[in-house]
Amino acid sequence: MHEVVVNLHMHTRYSDGSGIHKDLAAAALKTDVDAIIVTDHNILTHGFEGYYKEKNKKILMLIGEEVHDQARNPQKNHLLVFNAGREVATFADDPQRLIQIVRESGGLAFLAHPNDPEAPAFRETDISWEDWSVQNYTGIELWNALSELKTVVPTKLHGAFYAFFPSFVASQPIPATLTKWDELLASGRRVAAIGGSDAHALQMSMGAIRRTIFPYEFHFRTVNTHVLISEPLSGAVDTDKRLIYEALANGQCFVGYDLPASTRNFRFTAQGKDGSVSMGAEIPAKGGVTLQAKLPLAAELRLLKDGQVLQTLKNQQACIHITTEPGVYRIEAYRNYLGKRRGWIYSNPIYVR
Repeated sequence: MHEVVVNLHMHTRYSDGSGIHKDLAAAALKTDVDAIIVTDHNILTHGFEGYYKEKNKKILMLIGEEVHDQARNPQKNHLLVFNAGREVATFADDPQRLIQIVRESGGLAFLAHPNDPEAPAFRETDISWEDWSVQNYTGIELWNALSELKTVVPTKLHGAFYAFFPSFVASQPIPATLTKWDELLASGRRVAAIGGSDAHALQMSMGAIRRTIFPYEFHFRTVNTHVLISEPLSGAVDTDKRLIYEALANGQCFVGYDLPASTRNFRFTAQGKDGSVSMGAEIPAKGGVTLQAKLPLAAELRLLKDGQVLQTLKNQQACIHITTEPGVYRIEAYRNYLGKRRGWIYSNPIYVR
């Protein structure tokens, strides 16, 4: 498998971001990402997809959309839409119908920032996902970097601190989102998890203090979705786009917080009597299954089954677990950074059936 680092969920001046597409590409070229997916609010922009190059470096820009019902107050139930190939914002008033249209169009639908609390100090409302009756979506945005910021700014003074020291913000996905994901998986659904930056590069001011909140380049160094594809990127936009979206659809990816240390080369696999599989796949329990995780660096490593911790290893780079029990197995890893234990890696599950 070949690993592609994707930063997704970001906004330009076409909605409520501060930059234009070439600004995002320039920022990405300064980081370790291979591709970015731009998702402006309720508009599918055209003419920007493709490879952007600088010297010997290139990144692939793909264009999706973040859709929500603009007539609803507050504007909840945001949906990240990838690869639909058409404008779908006109269906936003009915989330289930919207998801169905996306699927019929060959696209992917991820519930955006499922838990996005209010931040009264900055007059930010709660825009969490509410309609949990919906079916047939691709997955959820497990970790949204901007939503997490709202959890640590009870006052404007806190906001000023994090504006100048954004590296202190990220800790882990919002716990309620992790809990909800495990509930969905335990119910028998296949729900892929992705990590989004929700980058806006907002220009904020407090009196004489003016600051860009989470510049694009900073976002691209933090919460990424690492996608495992069957062949290396070729430089052909349509081919590479298909490979990335197929992998996201199948959950062949993991969420990595790359600021403390790169999460490249993390792997989680399972071997059974009929062969081996990776994240997002199913494998029969019959005959026994050997689960293996390998980290790029030593860390606290946890193996979970159906949302419950089976095994915790401290300062380890790998784990092995043999089982004959059906269940949904996934990996979490944690590292200390800036004096705090922080989430580092969240794998998509392997489904032992």
